[in-house]
Amino acid sequence: MARSTPLKIDRMTHLEDHPLRYALANELHARPFPSLDAPCGAIYLAIKRPEDAAGRDRDADRTHLTQLLDRYGAQHPQPDATHWFGELGKFKLKWEQHTEFVTYTLFLPTLEERPFDPKAFESFPADWLAKSPGARITSALIRVDGDPGADEIAKRVDDWFVPESLAVSTVLDGAATIAGDFRIDAAGHMRLAVFASETTGERRIGRIVQRLCEIETYKSMSMLGLARVRELGPRMGELDGTLSGLMTAMTQGGTGSEETLRELLATSAELESLLAQSSFRFGATGAYEAIVNQRIEVLREERFDGRQTFAEFMMRRFDPAMRTVKASERRLQTMAERAIRAGDLLRTRVDVERSAQNQKLLESMDKRADLQLRLQKTVEGLSVVAISYYAVNLVLYMAQPAAYVIGVSKLALAAVATPLVVLAVWWMVHRIREKME
Repeated sequence: MARSTPLKIDRMTHLEDHPLRYALANELHARPFPSLDAPCGAIYLAIKRPEDAAGRDRDADRTHLTQLLDRYGAQHPQPDATHWFGELGKFKLKWEQHTEFVTYTLFLPTLEERPFDPKAFESFPADWLAKSPGARITSALIRVDGDPGADEIAKRVDDWFVPESLAVSTVLDGAATIAGDFRIDAAGHMRLAVFASETTGERRIGRIVQRLCEIETYKSMSMLGLARVRELGPRMGELDGTLSGLMTAMTQGGTGSEETLRELLATSAELESLLAQSSFRFGATGAYEAIVNQRIEVLREERFDGRQTFAEFMMRRFDPAMRTVKASERRLQTMAERAIRAGDLLRTRVDVERSAQNQKLLESMDKRADLQLRLQKTVEGLSVVAISYYAVNLVLYMAQPAAYVIGVSKLALAAVATPLVVLAVWWMVHRIREKME
């Protein structure tokens, strides 16, 4: 047994690893949560290209990041990196690259004197922001403070946020109180507040801030699906009316089947095109919605001072928008399926009509063939007479000398030869036709 153990270890050292083994394992630990000590602040920015964000040039994102890092002499990320975390002057920067967007989070070690001061966003250089490879999908100012007590928290959030849409809750078994109104302030930013208890650790505070950033980002990304639905709405209504009209025409038979089929195929093709163009956005909206709900769920919210929670806010304001997107997606799919079924039915009708036309054509061809056969028989009879006429003359020319010798007149010779020649010609024509058949 003592000898077998080194042998097994030696074999394992020569075991070949899958080329992606370490990369996939490290991906699970590639985006750690920040460690934050209250009081502190965070500035959050998410950038997305307005068109074809999923197919964008990812190198342009990294180039934009390195331009910011060069201003502070910070180390560059790896050539194919999708995340970066490190010191940036007096700040800490967290950069993440996602399927459709890129996020920048600056962590400030102290709080500004004026709550949610828009000057804090100037930590991102204005000229650098102007060169970003995309547009801002969301930005937020996050204030992380200690727990001043329930009464003081209620007073502050009433001063900082719009009461109508304010959401406040205690999260993670009393570790912190979070607040926000999901409104864009005059400076163009969302406002989020975190009041952490004294016993809450740095990592837990970092996780709470990260969850709030994710909720805001994926909520904004989900709403792109609603914008797409509103864009498609008028045309979907027109196509629905056109499709209903075509199906009514099918039942009433007011127009030709082939003309209706052409219009129906054009409508079906446009519906399929709309569905193909929107499938990615609808799928992404569903995925983003699930992330929003999951991020809120893991916070384990509890009601604070009778205020609505983040989950209740989403149920009242966010969920109806997502249901609208899902209903529109189902409607578009249903319309496409209706068009396909109607097209199949109409093709069947056209095929039946064409079969009936073909049957009539075959019957007409049968009649013509019968007439042609009768005419052919008539022609054959005439041809027998004509051929016999010339054949009788040839026989008379050849047999007349012999008949003259034996004393038979030409008329008698013609009377005897004519029936024989006609019978021989008829028999020959009949044999030729039998061979051809």
